Amino acid sequence: MRKLLSLTLLALAGSTAFAGGYRVSIQGQKQLAMGHTGVAVVNSAEVAFFNPAGMVYLDKKFNLSVGGNGLFANTKFQNSQYGWEAETKNVGTPFSIYATYKLNDWFTAGLAVYTPYGSAVEWDQDWQGSHLVNNIDLQAIFVQPSLSIRVGEHFSVGGGPILATGSVNFNRNVDRSTTNSQGERTDLTIESKGITAWGYTAGFMFNPTDKLRIGMNYRSEIMMEARDGDATFNDYPEFGTAPTTKFNADLPLPAELTVGLSYKFTDKFLMAFDYNRAMWSVYKNLDVDFTNPDLVDSHNPRNYKNSSTYRVGMQYAANNKFTFRAGWYFDESPVQDGYFAPETPRNDSMGYTGGLTYQVNSKLGIDVSFLYLHFDEVDNSYDYVSDGSSFEGTYKSVVFSPGIGITYGF
Repeated sequence: MRKLLSLTLLALAGSTAFAGGYRVSIQGQKQLAMGHTGVAVVNSAEVAFFNPAGMVYLDKKFNLSVGGNGLFANTKFQNSQYGWEAETKNVGTPFSIYATYKLNDWFTAGLAVYTPYGSAVEWDQDWQGSHLVNNIDLQAIFVQPSLSIRVGEHFSVGGGPILATGSVNFNRNVDRSTTNSQGERTDLTIESKGITAWGYTAGFMFNPTDKLRIGMNYRSEIMMEARDGDATFNDYPEFGTAPTTKFNADLPLPAELTVGLSYKFTDKFLMAFDYNRAMWSVYKNLDVDFTNPDLVDSHNPRNYKNSSTYRVGMQYAANNKFTFRAGWYFDESPVQDGYFAPETPRNDSMGYTGGLTYQVNSKLGIDVSFLYLHFDEVDNSYDYVSDGSSFEGTYKSVVFSPGIGITYGF
């Protein structure tokens, strides 16, 4: 039980985690199509997320970007030694809303609302790893108001607070063998609602020439505090009484620093590069305190490492109606050997992106994007199961995500 609660909170362990640990960044249609670059790109109200300092450079007084994606993730597990096989197919629907309003030539306000979670992970019920996880259902919304201030002709700063709010529902079998008199395996569902936390974002943008932009954005560590989570046992053996408990735990969401540049080679062709560093080393372990005095508090090592993401994107404005985009990124996994758990099957991955905008008129545009994310096949283990054993196997994962949105401005 102690391990279960720990693994559940792990599912909340990063603002870029998605669909059971896939690190999939989907925070805008235009920028997703460009390899999710954006710290030095001023395309639309999406800049409110990527670098609020750039909002002040938007041409129109009011800008709105609204979009949504279908996220289709598939992970296959196999242990050839014992012939174990399992699969999880997950569907998510992340969305984003961005709006900016220019108060004057040097001051712009903006609001970003987006969902870094919102998917479910469901392995085959009672599979070989069910003592670690059967299913997870995550929901979260981030709200980020921001300000952008222009300082002189070529430089701007921006930032604002971030409110994170969400919930989690998680189920796993209590161990490998416990059943009731009907032979049904005993499982435990835990749930925590109304988890809230605060952080902030800050950045700058420098435009030394009409063609070159340089940007930097910092997103702070956010401490998620789960309080009074509920635990419910199912199919508990008749010879005993199911224990009851609540739990408290603190979990850091790591700080992130992104730097990058964009260069406009011609009036039609733009390229961008972003480098992102996620400070995952803050996540050394996860401690869970139980309110039931009969249960021992849980200490769970994680030992994550800092990780980097390298992104490249391009944009080509073919004419006044169509703009085409493409991109690529390489995302390092923060998970080290021996800490590879099936609720977060995260390995190094490459993302391939593309999309376009159809400009209906001077105010309204329709954006479409797609992402194909391929994870390196990995044979690894989780060596900290509560019974002292390890759980290992080979994981193969892919993600596909088409998206559509609109941009509007005047």
